[in-house]
Amino acid sequence: MIDNKNLVLAIALSVAILFGFELYFKETRPPLPPEGQKTEQTAGPSAVPGTSAPSAPSASSMPAAPRSQAQAPSSFSAPGSPASLAQVNRKAVLANTKRIPINTPRLYGSISLTGGLIDDLTLADYRETIEPDSAEIILLNPQGMTASYYTQHGWSTTGTVKVPQPDTVWQSNSTKLTPESSAVLTWDNGEGLMFKRTIAVDANYMFTVTQEIVNKSNAAQTFASYGLVSRWTTPETTDFYILHEGLLGVFDDTLVEIDYDDIQSDKLVQKSSTGGWIGITDKYWLAALVPDQSGPVNARFIHNKKDGINTYQVDFVGPPQTVAPGNSIQASSRVFAGAKEVRLLDAYEEQIGVKRFDLAIDFGWFYFLTKPIFYALLWLNDRILNLGLAILVLTVGIKLAFFPLANKSYVSMSKMKILQPKMVQIRERFSDDKMRMNQEMMDLYKKEKVNPASGCLPILVQIPVFFALYKVLFVTIEMRHAPFYGWIEDLSAPDPTSLFNLFGLITWSPPEFLLIGVWPILMGLTMFLQQKLNPQPADPVQAKIFMFLPLFFTVLLARFPAGLVIYWAWNNLLSILQQWIIMRRMGMTGKEALQ
Repeated sequence: MIDNKNLVLAIALSVAILFGFELYFKETRPPLPPEGQKTEQTAGPSAVPGTSAPSAPSASSMPAAPRSQAQAPSSFSAPGSPASLAQVNRKAVLANTKRIPINTPRLYGSISLTGGLIDDLTLADYRETIEPDSAEIILLNPQGMTASYYTQHGWSTTGTVKVPQPDTVWQSNSTKLTPESSAVLTWDNGEGLMFKRTIAVDANYMFTVTQEIVNKSNAAQTFASYGLVSRWTTPETTDFYILHEGLLGVFDDTLVEIDYDDIQSDKLVQKSSTGGWIGITDKYWLAALVPDQSGPVNARFIHNKKDGINTYQVDFVGPPQTVAPGNSIQASSRVFAGAKEVRLLDAYEEQIGVKRFDLAIDFGWFYFLTKPIFYALLWLNDRILNLGLAILVLTVGIKLAFFPLANKSYVSMSKMKILQPKMVQIRERFSDDKMRMNQEMMDLYKKEKVNPASGCLPILVQIPVFFALYKVLFVTIEMRHAPFYGWIEDLSAPDPTSLFNLFGLITWSPPEFLLIGVWPILMGLTMFLQQKLNPQPADPVQAKIFMFLPLFFTVLLARFPAGLVIYWAWNNLLSILQQWIIMRRMGMTGKEALQ
């Protein structure tokens, strides 16, 4: 039957889109070399210690400043062997440098006076697991660790004048950095130039770094400010095609995303724009540089490998400035280091003009649906105080929005159900003449005013909403660790129960492929009931395939986020109710509807 074939096609297409790309990329992606494996230094954007560094990406082709452990703004060179780095304890590294504590309502950590780096940040609001005593999320780590992750600012110059280096020890009288008190760092190069760096932070995750040079010498000097984010070792990612984790930025309103394996191959990617931003993202966390939004910016994505350690860097260089004797120059930029909360990113875009900052969250192809759906869920959650209930209410709203289309489709499907005995007779009567059988079928549809193709419209309409909601549940941090009721303590994680240990009654932990919980089973049952309301195929083989589909999707969706499975089951239940009412109004009994 045409409507059943269309239904199969719609379902198969959605599954192919969802899983096809993942399987393809897993098979075709080149294997990454082991982290600890030593490889020969390849020609690329960064330089081995002791050799000349490449030019900083500025319009004037200013050479990068001399560097030790990091370039200004490019190179990486490991301060020790991988074996020694692996043994370094984070607390010991932090204790070995003078620091200014950071203490805000949502962040704590410290700024290193060596290099003036923001390299120690912990997120006070987020923990590793749903357990209240689990470890808090550590975002940034200091130099000297295998997994170093930090931000650095400074100046490049065309001359031979001394500028601050990553190992420069700054002076400061600041006792702490809070939203109410800035941290002020100073350094005198001994040649008549005083460098000053003021770091401020708001009550969330945005730092403002203001750099100043006071020229007390007799000669004019030219400088260009820079900022960088440096990350050592390749972090563990979700390895799923629908989510980008790696390097990214927005340049002239255009999003650029570069995966870790891609930058390992390309080594260097350069971009220029007015304003914009650049950073490194995880699924839920972001470290990003926000240059002056009104000026020209030259930015780079860089990969290097030294002693087997993959290192990644994003950086920018501002326009050159000349400071005359007795004068000073300033450059200001921002650093975002924290959780990718949609409302917060949108607020920064509005308040400080960071264009398209919300694209740090991978809303995907259906951005035009995903973000509105997310905001609708947040609006409902503010009033219901439960994101699971918000999903149920939103589903009702979506059903109401598409009610006219779905109603027309269900009426057509009900008519097809009523016509099924006549259709079976036509097939039996003209089984040896396919052309005549199809003609008789078309005549029957025309006479009864039935469109056999309209039965798949509810599914086709539902697919974009399904993907959009899946993205919301998968990528937005607001869904992370959001509870529903009962055993569902995290809507972004799969249902933790399993049929194969009697939902926890047996003390046995089944393998992952047998973790088929209560909600996936409820989803499968509602899908089966909805299928029984549809016209059944006359072909026995096709009928068996359709009988198998609910079981197939139960297993397939069992490891999807629980919130998505709850949505699917609830949506099926609402569809069953709507279709049942339509069938009863058309004179069908309950028994006839389920045949």
